[in-house]
Amino acid sequence: MENPFLRQTPGYVESFGSRILVRLPAMADNQRTTDETPGILGSAERVEKPTDEMSTFEATSYFFHRAADRVNLRDEVREVLAGSYRELSVQVKARMDDSKVVVFPGYRIQHNGARGPYKGGVRFHPSVDLGEVRALAALMTWKNALIDVPFGGAKGGVQCDPASLSQGELQTIARRFTSMISYIIGVNRDIPAPDMGTNAQTMAWMMDAYGQQHGHTPGIVTGKPVELGGSPGRDQATGRGVVICAGEAAKRNGKSLDGASVVIQGYGNVGQWTAALAAEEGAKVVAVSDAAGGIYNRQGLDLVRVTEHHKESKSLTEYTEADKVSNDELLELECDILVPAAIQRVIDSRNASNINAKLIVEGANAPTTPVADDVLRDRGITVVPDILANAGGVTVSYFEWVQNIQQFQWEKGQVNEELEKKMSEATAHVFARAEDDKTSLRDAAFDIAVQRVAQADELRGYV
Repeated sequence: MENPFLRQTPGYVESFGSRILVRLPAMADNQRTTDETPGILGSAERVEKPTDEMSTFEATSYFFHRAADRVNLRDEVREVLAGSYRELSVQVKARMDDSKVVVFPGYRIQHNGARGPYKGGVRFHPSVDLGEVRALAALMTWKNALIDVPFGGAKGGVQCDPASLSQGELQTIARRFTSMISYIIGVNRDIPAPDMGTNAQTMAWMMDAYGQQHGHTPGIVTGKPVELGGSPGRDQATGRGVVICAGEAAKRNGKSLDGASVVIQGYGNVGQWTAALAAEEGAKVVAVSDAAGGIYNRQGLDLVRVTEHHKESKSLTEYTEADKVSNDELLELECDILVPAAIQRVIDSRNASNINAKLIVEGANAPTTPVADDVLRDRGITVVPDILANAGGVTVSYFEWVQNIQQFQWEKGQVNEELEKKMSEATAHVFARAEDDKTSLRDAAFDIAVQRVAQADELRGYV
């Protein structure tokens, strides 16, 4: 029986006389490996002038170096923060339903741990590669510092297509990956969480796999099912954080979420909860999309019917009670608030001049290229950056970690109240810094984060 993942994904070779299939680490079309700076693990050559061809890794490094310049970071501190502390590449061998063994590339990268244990998600996606995981690990360092939770930054992933794998195959991959990285993670060392292509069930498998070696350890991952020590409200936390930031940003511009038109690219966990919670605040969600395309109704979508349809068909494009739009068209729709909540680098120099939103709130990681960021700033469009806007997930992951350590579960109302407090405080700090320094919100957010991590490095004697 032919495995569907092998049928849909190029880059496999079968060794003669064996049943082992090796997944060659091929890059996705929009990803490329970047040469490291000599002598600095997991760092990129500094780029003075950004381009759309920059990888996510290069773009993240570009934003860091600009912040380092603005806050006058010492050279030795810059060198430490520019690279990764530890990078682990592993072979994730999994026996598939057809009895063949497939080897998937896996990664866990720990960027900086000066402020606390490493913290960051694990994604299962075909685009996962070393450069992408490096970028996301660094973003977690800055995000955790900005939202002021006691974590460093890490990220992990396995290069696979979860949509083409059975539940049994996904469980095998999750357990094997956990086993391969188990000696560098721990409740007080590195705590994984869900990301793109993974969910609460994945975390349950990872918790159990780790526990088989180390005993029952619920705090080893966050984003677990509530029944296994997960936190109430964790599933909706990232979307709730996006909505909190959108409301705070709108208020500072003399507006309100009530009656605001919202467009959301991406209808996974973040997109769905952003839509539902924005609607609760009185916003009118006029367009949403998934990987195949989107739907648009200028009068507002019936989100209950849209979500039911998406759950049944796994696609939005067959929904008949709205106009169809492509993902590119969706980004350029006229609206008050645009939420890119899907993948990286969707707003670039080709479409930045055509964006018709007054406010962009980045639900995804790195959805805007540095070139587009400059264009949007020059056009006067406010962009709430990813390291602030989508920090709700890691904030409630922190609450979950605390609950696991205390062995005491909070009520959902307390979780949401503490989340709103954290997100509102961080948003206020970023807006105040941007106003004082006459910079963009992204620049202000990076400046705050880089200074906090640098201070922790210096206090601990790292530099």
